[in-house]
Amino acid sequence: MTSDADEQATRGSQRNFLTCRTSELEVAYEVSGPLDGRPLVLVHGWPDDVQCWDKTIVHLGLSGQQFRIYAPYLRGSGPTRFLNSDTMRSGAIAALTLDLSQFVETLDLTDVILAGYDWGARAAYGVAALFPERVSGMVTAAAGYATAMPANEMPYELANAYWYEWYVATTYGMKAYREDRERLCRYLWHSWSPAWPDRESDFQAMVDSLHNPDWADISLHAYRQRWHDAPGAEQHEQIERQLAASPTIPIDTIMLQGAEDRDNLPTTSENKERYFSGHYEHRLLHGIGHFVPREAPDVFAEAIRAIAGR
Repeated sequence: MTSDADEQATRGSQRNFLTCRTSELEVAYEVSGPLDGRPLVLVHGWPDDVQCWDKTIVHLGLSGQQFRIYAPYLRGSGPTRFLNSDTMRSGAIAALTLDLSQFVETLDLTDVILAGYDWGARAAYGVAALFPERVSGMVTAAAGYATAMPANEMPYELANAYWYEWYVATTYGMKAYREDRERLCRYLWHSWSPAWPDRESDFQAMVDSLHNPDWADISLHAYRQRWHDAPGAEQHEQIERQLAASPTIPIDTIMLQGAEDRDNLPTTSENKERYFSGHYEHRLLHGIGHFVPREAPDVFAEAIRAIAGR
């Protein structure tokens, strides 16, 4: 077990973080709230970092509810680093699932509420499905559960939205991810949430996290592996097979979907109730795009409070 005080460092923007070790990573994470608060783990999306939760945390504080809040940086983001240079830089959901499960276990957290969006939502689904023992509630956004579909059933509107995932299969795409990541990701932010007025200032505050040395390799692998153009890491294959079966999730869940999300379109999170044996709500947020915790932090905080109160 690693305590909150084991290690601390400071990022260039003067945000303090701690670290703990999983089997593959030195995970950097931010922590706030009273020591005796209920554990709440906030898992950011891609391309983003833990700053996406800042306003949600403020709203939670205003509510008077007491949470001990942990916000890890995903593999390939910000100050999180691999322990070994020869570890495969996998971006598979199985890898993210194991990272999050081991993070919760390493910190010995119990009665945990998981909240994640985009990649963070997919990691949270994986933990809730396969490692639910320490989890008591979940809020997800911007990514539905069990979204795989045969190629001949994918709407071309969705294929168009996922252009950046197919782009990794080209020489131009690989070069963009490696050498032009800021311009690429700024375009994704602007196109995924077209009505969000604060996106440029938020992007500028986040952009340093894109320069993690493993960001490009993990991002490229994530989408090549998702569409079966690259294998996953051997050590993750058992988890990969289990997740491919879309196992039932026994954890009470609220899913937040931006009606204006131009990445994971609203149709991708519809009609998922059959995959949840506990309480499940799907909330469509009108006027909100992809970056739900940034665009609607009050709504995200309210959903966390609702799950905590069940």
